[in-house]
Amino acid sequence: MNDWHSWAAIAVFLGTYALIISEKIHRVAAALGGAGLMLAIGATDDVSAFYSENSGVDWNVIFLLLGMMMIVGVLKKTGMFEYLAIWSVKKAKARPFRVMVMLIVITAMASALLDNVTTVLLVVPVTLLVCERLNLPAAPFLIAEVLASNIGGASTLVGDPPNIIIASRAGLTFNDFLVHLAPLCAVLVVVLIGLCRWLFRKSFVYDETCAAEITELEEREAIKDPRLLVQGLIVLALVVAGFVLHPVLHYEPSIVALLGAGLLVAISTVETRDVLAEVEWPTLAFFAGLFIMIGGLIDTGVINEVSDALASAIGGQELSGSMLMLGASTVLSGVVDNIPYVATMAPITSDLVRSMGGDSDHVMWWALALGADLGGNATAIGASANVVVLGIAERNRQPITFWQFTKYGLVVTAATTAIAALYIWLRYFALA
Repeated sequence: MNDWHSWAAIAVFLGTYALIISEKIHRVAAALGGAGLMLAIGATDDVSAFYSENSGVDWNVIFLLLGMMMIVGVLKKTGMFEYLAIWSVKKAKARPFRVMVMLIVITAMASALLDNVTTVLLVVPVTLLVCERLNLPAAPFLIAEVLASNIGGASTLVGDPPNIIIASRAGLTFNDFLVHLAPLCAVLVVVLIGLCRWLFRKSFVYDETCAAEITELEEREAIKDPRLLVQGLIVLALVVAGFVLHPVLHYEPSIVALLGAGLLVAISTVETRDVLAEVEWPTLAFFAGLFIMIGGLIDTGVINEVSDALASAIGGQELSGSMLMLGASTVLSGVVDNIPYVATMAPITSDLVRSMGGDSDHVMWWALALGADLGGNATAIGASANVVVLGIAERNRQPITFWQFTKYGLVVTAATTAIAALYIWLRYFALA
């Protein structure tokens, strides 16, 4: 990295990251300012920023979010989330920890079939209503759900965007992910529940008055527009089917989400302006800025330098190499978005697997996937789902600060990564 552009890009990225952490200015302003500086110093340009598949804005992510936010915006008008909130609290007998366990399990399971961002978009409105009804702080429940979504998303090919990149490069199937990662992720969800019981123990305050009030409610009365609800659920089911059938249909999730949003707006009586008003525009702007900044690191060769150094350190040692891949991927995915990181590491990992004489389901691929997916839990901007939830929380006047999320995320990431390392050692080396 002798080019001054490389060092300037690092300085801009670290400076912007420091501003986001310090929360001296809004994270959207910091990200867009950092993106502007990357363009101003020539670390990237308009062609790379807006059109490059490798180093530009990931429009698939942006439009996936846009489409799903529009669908969720329509569903919010039906009363469906109020219905689910009342139903879930009744099933948990209004006990806060039972409610959290229910939400964690639902989120993790849904994230295995949907992508984790779509899942949190659907679950978070329910959570906010549950916490409001039970007079509970929303932050612990929202943080727990984000952590569950990233863990659950790691279990399947479609659960987390990095897995799709890995599957494409390695030639892995949906069943490969189920066989190799789903058993571990099921264990990690149980571990997460235990950690949440300890981490958020002060938040589980049972309010008998609130509990009595909500158990007297009839959830069916919460449905405001049955016809719109049926339309919304049919479209949502079609969208979910499109996600699951991606290997067959070859439609990107962003296309499926946009088609679903367009269909729902077309067949319903909801005003388009009302649907667009529900979109988290600041969150989309933050992602665009973040992608451009990371693109500057890619275009100047910074991320390639880091990846090459990792590849050199691994050499041909499978056990130590897989552990290093897991650890490094966990750390780096907590700092930069795991999508461009995996996109950069995938070809390097492919070369490593080939040099080791491994098959498509080589342990190095699983180490990369687990490190990238679990590492996303480490910080508030480590994964797309984290950023989305923080944006929704802020909009609903339940702000979650960078450090408030990260102090819990680091604990969960350390524990789950340690268990993942033990799993890799046992399954692929000790018991192989």
